[in-house]
Formats: sequence, structure tokens, C-alpha cells
Amino acid sequence: MNERLPPHVLVVDDDPVLRGVVNEYLSQNDFRLSEAAGGEEMLAILRSQVVDLVILDLRLRGASGMQLLQQLRAESQLPIIVLTGRIDEADRVMALELGADDYLTKPFSPRELLARIRTVLRRTRAGKETHGAPVCRAYRFPGWELNLRQRQLTTADGRGVVLSNGEFNLLAALLAAANRVLTRDQLLEMSRRYDNEVYDRAIDVQVLRLRRKIEPDAAHPQLIITERGVGYRFAAPVEAVY
Repeated sequence: MNERLPPHVLVVDDDPVLRGVVNEYLSQNDFRLSEAAGGEEMLAILRSQVVDLVILDLRLRGASGMQLLQQLRAESQLPIIVLTGRIDEADRVMALELGADDYLTKPFSPRELLARIRTVLRRTRAGKETHGAPVCRAYRFPGWELNLRQRQLTTADGRGVVLSNGEFNLLAALLAAANRVLTRDQLLEMSRRYDNEVYDRAIDVQVLRLRRKIEPDAAHPQLIITERGVGYRFAAPVEAVY
């Protein structure tokens, strides 16, 4: 499993036709999509999954998009693009003042939305590199995503893989130090960042179990490499998601 995990966009709009158009177009351009018709669905997705950007309609039926924007911005720095009507200039101004990263007026072309999404994500990444990153929410590596908040490992198609506490702690430690050789003692110490209960099983046993779950061929590992006489190294590219 070598595919790169694409960015995850959440579309919050009560118009199923618009959600469908956006979903189809962005999916064709290397994005993963989730959809929500209102605030409760949106919050449920954000609690359970790692989202890179939210597209939020300010005129939701039965809910205030502006209040949802305020709540999102109070709880995170997640990039947000708001959707408004062409005559709603006051809404656009208020949304930007409340922390939206960009806005788009309806009707709009999917191509313009795609361009704005890419621009906001690029600007967000540049800002993190300049000002320092907040707490990491997840790690992505080829074909996989490790959600640190939910302690969940999922495949590129969203299938969950069960990890023991020890396996999760070890994998998180390896990903945090990708392409660095770590001794067994270092891995044991680093695992304490992710759980107060430090596992007492041998590192080698945990590595073997992890390989069986994430390697295409556990007998010939490509991700977790043994550095003889030293320890282990995570050899694949890793993206930290903040």
C-alpha cells in the first residue's frame, strides 16, 4: 500500500446537489471528501476524523453558519472557506472578521473553489513553517493515517485497523522521528508522550506486530527498518497534520 493520503476536506451545506458537485469535482483532483448537512454532523465528523479544511455555508437551514464559524475558530485554527450569496456583503465581512480564511459567493465554479482551497492550504502550511506548529493532530504516511486524538489508525479508504496501546505508542514515536534511527531505549521513552501506561513488552515484539498490520510484506519491511545493532527507523515519508 504505497498511495499518498490526499488532503481531507469537509463540505458543510444543506444543499445535497451542491455537496454532490463539490464532492465529485474535488475527488477527481486528489482530495478526500466528507459531507455534512448541518452543525451536528459537522462536529461529529471533526471529532472522529482528521480534517484539513472546512467549506462552510453561512446560510444553513435550522442552524447559524456564523455561530458554527465562531465555534470552529474558538476551538482550532482549522482552515475555513465560507460560502455566501452574492448580495451578502455584510456576511462576508463578518465572516472574515471572525476568522474565516477565505470566502466564495454562490453560484461559483468548482474550478475556482479548487484554486481557493489549494491557496488556503498552501498559505496555512507556510504560516506553520514560519511561526511554529501547534499540537500535532495526526500523522500521515503512504496509505495510512494515525489520528493521535482518537488513537485510531485508518487506511486510505477509511478502514480502521485495531492497535493495542503498545502498538499505538510505538508507531506514534516512530512517526514523530521519521527517518531517524532510534534505539530501543529511546523508543520506550518516547512512547510515554502518547500514554501514561508504558508498555512492558519487548520493543522487538511490538515492531513485529506492527509490521504485520501496516507492511505490504512483513517479511520484507519497507516502513519500519531494522538498523542492526542500533534499533529501528521509520523509512517512509511522514506528514504531520496540525
